Amino acid sequence: MTLRLFRYLAKEVLVSTAGVTLILLLVILSGRFSFYLGQIADGNMTFKFLFIILGYHIPSFVQMILPLAFFLSLLLAFGRLYIENEMSVLFSSGISKVKLAGYTLGIALIVSLISAGINLWLAPFSEHRAVEASQAKDQLSTFDFLKPGRFEGRGQRTTYIDSFTPNEGWMKNIFLSDFIRKNNTNIPVQTFADYAEQIRISSEGDKNYLVFKNGTRYEGKPGTANYRVTQFDTYAVRMESSSTDIDEEPYIQSTLYLINSSDLLDKVELQWRISLVLIIPILAIIGLSLSQVNPRQGRFFKMLPAIILMITYIAMLIWGRTALEKGNLPIQFGLWWIHGIFILIAALLFIQFNQFFERHKARPPLEQGSGE
Repeated sequence: MTLRLFRYLAKEVLVSTAGVTLILLLVILSGRFSFYLGQIADGNMTFKFLFIILGYHIPSFVQMILPLAFFLSLLLAFGRLYIENEMSVLFSSGISKVKLAGYTLGIALIVSLISAGINLWLAPFSEHRAVEASQAKDQLSTFDFLKPGRFEGRGQRTTYIDSFTPNEGWMKNIFLSDFIRKNNTNIPVQTFADYAEQIRISSEGDKNYLVFKNGTRYEGKPGTANYRVTQFDTYAVRMESSSTDIDEEPYIQSTLYLINSSDLLDKVELQWRISLVLIIPILAIIGLSLSQVNPRQGRFFKMLPAIILMITYIAMLIWGRTALEKGNLPIQFGLWWIHGIFILIAALLFIQFNQFFERHKARPPLEQGSGE
């Protein structure tokens, strides 16, 4: 009976949690997808990197969504059980509210373990890979975004290629318009070539070169004395590349690294990751206490105060994290005092939910002896 009841409650809550998580994740992904599409339109990203970077960000999105989804699912699932009088049947069958709290914490433990795996390992690992992918994206040049038969760029900086060779992938019939700076003057430069290819030389620190073959280079303004025409068999131009060093930000560091670090930002990041796990059982007790509704009131009667409490909890954690990073709060306090406040709130709500004081008031006095 006990195991069956736990499985039933766990199925109700966990299935709803998965559904709410998926919906919220799709909402966030759609916003990020639109942002990356803008970068593709500007020629700063390819579709390949869009899906790679977006995929690596998913665990970080889930680590914030999961506590919210679990809390909302708990309210919805238990609220339905109250409306359909299933909770009344459970209580009349000898299931106490304390035992129901134990089942709820058991479900919260499952979600907490999933959250711990995401927060303490998967999310930082994925964010590190996302940074690496972003660095690789930044190494792409304008020529990686070229499409045959179209002029790319604007003004004096314009590029055109006719096609790509089928076997080598070289750019065929290329035209490149640019300018160079000499004596504080922009001097136009146009290059025509039958072929061109990008070459990376690892021995020189992964430097990129654009190598033109069988072409002509025009430098200067036509009609001026310093106008130059150069024909070449092979002509190489070094391409600018951004730094490939990965910033050692706390959010991409492993949890073990954060534990051994004495840096303030690393300590704050560690507390934040742990907080996103601790918040789940605390919200579970708050959700259990506020899910009890009268069938006449409707399942959404206590939804608003519950959501306000949840938003306040998360807002205080975010505020506390920012204050710690800026040094406005001592690191000794950390974020633990915020959890302490809401543990107290959860305890008071559960006492009210369990009708502890009402039962003591309703307890009949001891019978007096009949010596009259």
